[in-house]
Amino acid sequence: MARAIERIERDILALKEAIRAIAVELENAYASYLATLGLAVRKQLILASYHLCTQGYPENFLHLSLNQRQQLQQAIRKLGQLAAQELLVCIESEEAGGDEEDERDEGDEGDEGDEGDEGDDGDEGDGEVTSSSSSVFLDTSNSLPLTADTSNPIELAKWQQNLEEVTQEILKKLSHDANVLLQKAGVLPKKLPEPILAAAAAASEASAEVMPGPPNLLNLVIEIENEQQSEDSRLTQIMAINLRLGEIEFADVTLSSERRQIRSTLVKLNKLGREYQKRHQEKAIAEAEAAWRASWFED
Repeated sequence: MARAIERIERDILALKEAIRAIAVELENAYASYLATLGLAVRKQLILASYHLCTQGYPENFLHLSLNQRQQLQQAIRKLGQLAAQELLVCIESEEAGGDEEDERDEGDEGDEGDEGDEGDDGDEGDGEVTSSSSSVFLDTSNSLPLTADTSNPIELAKWQQNLEEVTQEILKKLSHDANVLLQKAGVLPKKLPEPILAAAAAASEASAEVMPGPPNLLNLVIEIENEQQSEDSRLTQIMAINLRLGEIEFADVTLSSERRQIRSTLVKLNKLGREYQKRHQEKAIAEAEAAWRASWFED
């Protein structure tokens, strides 16, 4: 019995080493994926904003002055940069995130300098749009460093799930903040039905299908009652930004490839995890049998 327990323990140690290797592979895969996702998010945010301003609410956008349009575009780019930084912070650890984040920060500083030059033509409207872009975004840290016990498949799986949830939250918050920005600029209607937008965004994210029309946009037709005449109502079309991870991945070949790499690594983790749990169960049974024999005596 003692030899059987020793054999099981050796198997468990070997599995732990294999799981640690998977943890490194998974962290590196996510570090690359989130860096690529940050670039893709910035691109898709600009594209969605373009469609909203030119196809959704062209009259409202045309009412803005040249300087106001430039300030709005600069603020949208800034939101995208902040989101990309947040995505890198998600996986900040000793192994991944440090060098890549420093390089990305340097690149962002260069972009900000160029954008500042664009807005030097005038001072009108500078304060409103710029302050909105810097104050409405995430103000908390979403860092999820890899757990110290990287040999535990359950803890590793929890880390991966938390990372996915935080990524979705960043996209959700970015969509909201971009809509607020466009609303303050006068492009979106002043009274956006937040509960309806939230419900529609949740239903859209839950669907795996690619939505018709321009990507990463909500296109709704809702019925609005007249406040003075409750019996009178009218249908109103509302378009708003709704960044969806599935649509962002679909539009980026590199990002899709990196997502497949993550899935492949998770398949290996799940297989090792099942074997790990099986060996632990075998060890517990063997130890219980040995304990029974050690304490048993005939009357």
